[in-house]
Amino acid sequence: MRLSTAKDRDDARSLAVLSAALDAGVDLLDTADAYAQDDRDVGHNEQLIARAIAGRSVHVVTKGGLVRPDGTWVPNGRARHLAAAARASKERLGAIDLYLLHAVDPQVPLTTSVRALAKLREDGIVRAIGLSNVGVHQLEQALAIAPLDAVEVELSPWHLDPLRGGLLAACKQRNIRVLAHRPFGGPAGVKRIARDEVLAQIATRLGATPYEIVLAWLRQLGTVPLPGATRIETARSAAHVAELDADAVTALDAHFVAIAERPRAAAHAGEREVLIIMGMPAAGKTTLALDYAARGYVRLNRDERGGTLLELARVLDRELAGGANHVVLDNTYGTRALRAPVVEVAKRHDVAVRCLVTTTSLEQAQANAIARMLELHGRLLEPAELRKTQTIAPTTQFRYRREYEPPGADEGFATIEEITFTPRATAGKPALVVELDDLVWTGRPIRVDHLELRPGVRDAIHRWHAAGYLIAGTTWQTSPDLDEALVQQLGVPIVIARCRHPAGPPVCWCRKPLPGLALWLAKQHGLDLARSIHVGKGAADRGFATRAGLTYVDIADGFPAPA
Repeated sequence: MRLSTAKDRDDARSLAVLSAALDAGVDLLDTADAYAQDDRDVGHNEQLIARAIAGRSVHVVTKGGLVRPDGTWVPNGRARHLAAAARASKERLGAIDLYLLHAVDPQVPLTTSVRALAKLREDGIVRAIGLSNVGVHQLEQALAIAPLDAVEVELSPWHLDPLRGGLLAACKQRNIRVLAHRPFGGPAGVKRIARDEVLAQIATRLGATPYEIVLAWLRQLGTVPLPGATRIETARSAAHVAELDADAVTALDAHFVAIAERPRAAAHAGEREVLIIMGMPAAGKTTLALDYAARGYVRLNRDERGGTLLELARVLDRELAGGANHVVLDNTYGTRALRAPVVEVAKRHDVAVRCLVTTTSLEQAQANAIARMLELHGRLLEPAELRKTQTIAPTTQFRYRREYEPPGADEGFATIEEITFTPRATAGKPALVVELDDLVWTGRPIRVDHLELRPGVRDAIHRWHAAGYLIAGTTWQTSPDLDEALVQQLGVPIVIARCRHPAGPPVCWCRKPLPGLALWLAKQHGLDLARSIHVGKGAADRGFATRAGLTYVDIADGFPAPA
């Protein structure tokens, strides 16, 4: 990839690297049409490879389903795009031995993308098909549509999710080849390998480099590692197949895979339990876990303790070895790979693992996240503040839903139970919350010195004010200078809540249809949203009302009158 994406790329140097690898015995090259600098450069890497393999017998893997507008990486799994992209790749390469969906597009059903791949294989455009960057759940969804030949995932000593989550086992059972990209773990992983004493000792004994030992270990796991060499010497090294003896494999497995750190504790059958409470961020897990902690359970939570979930599994190992009988872990645990270390540790200590799944909807979880933020900070945080304070962002919940793998009994759980978190009802006064943009005022940009109200709006709002409703408005990217001018025009007090952030993927909680503005109004002014009305138009306003618990009235039905 970096032979084409690097800003200082040099085609002559890149061809020398590819030739060195092929001369040394490499017989598989992994590429993608998106390995380029931007959308005007699509196919650059494939063109390089076509030049390098001319006259050679090389297995070529390429991928489609990512596009590069202005150098960004955007999924596009639509059938029409995949069909056109595969044909363009074939024209550049001459033939495609294996074609993969580069990334699952959250906007397109996976089944649609898989059917498109199957059609390409059926039509002879590609010889074999597969998926990239998926888990077991997505693999099973795809296999229900068409047989797959290969899967490509990130796998390194520092990233073993495909192993722990059961993807490698599932592929082996179905005779699906697994390709492992980022086998060294990226730049940070390369540095870790260089200073790893276990790898250094094994490499010295077997006459190889530590990096060649890592590649050999990944091969013995049943995968085809894909090192991203960018220099002639590393390209030649990638072709060297180190042979691991049994002692080396045992040592590497213990070094990279083992989690439990202490001898097994004496079991007390029926008296000990590990409870995993899993679910979307802000789905109510903390409330449930605190209830169990009050009953005497030891609570392990990454947000409070810091570190990774793998490190938390090691804490669980120490707690069980020290005699803890009841432990509760309340983290997202959205994939099999994230849950596996907990089950592995508990099994080693002969302790049953019970799983509670919070089935809170995305909409309710969004409201919970905002309520928690308002409780802690008293306001809606800016996007930069969300990152700095590690507060839940909208993208966090979207990513969880996209990657979620439902728990299964085959993971080792004694029981799996679903539970819905119900928030407490609130009390307060009712409000009329009106979308201001193009419903109360007209035109854009809005000028303070020329604020024009829509006919009939002023009288309607007066009636709601007289009925005892707080009057509030929502608006996007307008100046606070408008607030006083609007109050003067309406002749009644109005509270205005605004989102100032640009269009695009949601980076804030105040952009509709997210309910941040409504919940902020409720907290600031003591509102009962269940008794309040939102007047708006379109899907964003309707979604905003639904998530906030407001009664929605579309302006197309006329401005409502108070009962």
